Amino acid sequence: MDEKRFALLIDADNISQKYLKYILNEMSKYGVVTYKRIYGDWTRNDNSSWKPLLLENSITPIQQYSYTTGKNATDSAMIIDAMDILYTEQVNGFCLASSDSDFTKLASRLRESGMTVIGMGEDKTPRAFRVACDRFTCLEILLDPDLTDKMENTGRSNTKIRSTKGTKNEKTAEQSEPSGNGHTESQESSESIIDRRNIETVIVGIITENVNDGRTTGLGEIGSTLVKMYPEFDVRNYGYSLLSKLLEEFPSLRTKKTGSTVTVELRENVHSRKKVEETAVSIVKNKGETGMLLGDLSNKLHIQYKEFNVRDYGYSSFSKFIQGIPDIEVTEDKTKEKMVRYVARTESN
Repeated sequence: MDEKRFALLIDADNISQKYLKYILNEMSKYGVVTYKRIYGDWTRNDNSSWKPLLLENSITPIQQYSYTTGKNATDSAMIIDAMDILYTEQVNGFCLASSDSDFTKLASRLRESGMTVIGMGEDKTPRAFRVACDRFTCLEILLDPDLTDKMENTGRSNTKIRSTKGTKNEKTAEQSEPSGNGHTESQESSESIIDRRNIETVIVGIITENVNDGRTTGLGEIGSTLVKMYPEFDVRNYGYSLLSKLLEEFPSLRTKKTGSTVTVELRENVHSRKKVEETAVSIVKNKGETGMLLGDLSNKLHIQYKEFNVRDYGYSSFSKFIQGIPDIEVTEDKTKEKMVRYVARTESN
């Protein structure tokens, strides 16, 4: 199968030359770059450091004078060129390297024309541009391999996940070894890092839906879905290059490898579930015949079990989980509020 062809367009006003080799390396994962252009005012002294890099990497500089202070003429030149390249029908996608939200509409327009759009920018890049792309990579994480020693000196709290695209198959998701697992609190709060709880919720939902349909869940499917939902999702933000390392951190998930195939399943802790059910029965039983509100029971269980989540047991709602406990009955009062009360279990003859 022929590799996909990409046009790489770099906004020199918003991208530092220190990222160039990382941008080119990252794009090699997606296909071959047939157009390589960079836009800026090359008469300015602060752009002179780009010149030797452009010669070494065969990148065409596009001159765009800054006619008016405060106006970004580079954006217009990039947008016009992108549309010209689009109509040549010689590429399958674009890489827009910029931290500027002005390219949000361009990214959307290119995708409407069936192009794959890869965005690359610094952590300051507005979310509007990130989600307009099929895939967005934060450039700071591409520098991480060269900053390992520095990161070790800043202190480490939680585990950071390092990943690949995870968009095609298990091999893609598992293509390299971990290169680090530390991060600082400031990095964890970065806009490019998706909350781990959101990630786990999405994964549990994927697996649950597949189980209902009688299907297994592959690692590649999870990676692909996460990228579709969060274009800026990249496990390298958390310190790993393997998607499977992320899954090992979640107590509700487990991976299973058979040959070259990696599947993901829900990890049900039977003892933990039994303990939660026993606690629920005890709470309701103590309320006597009148019972209690379902919402109040939920609050009490979540206070006692901080990580309690009914999705870990394959239920879509707390009500369904409670209805599965034989000693508890769920009813509605006159105001349609859901109530729970203890019912003595009768033994069958």
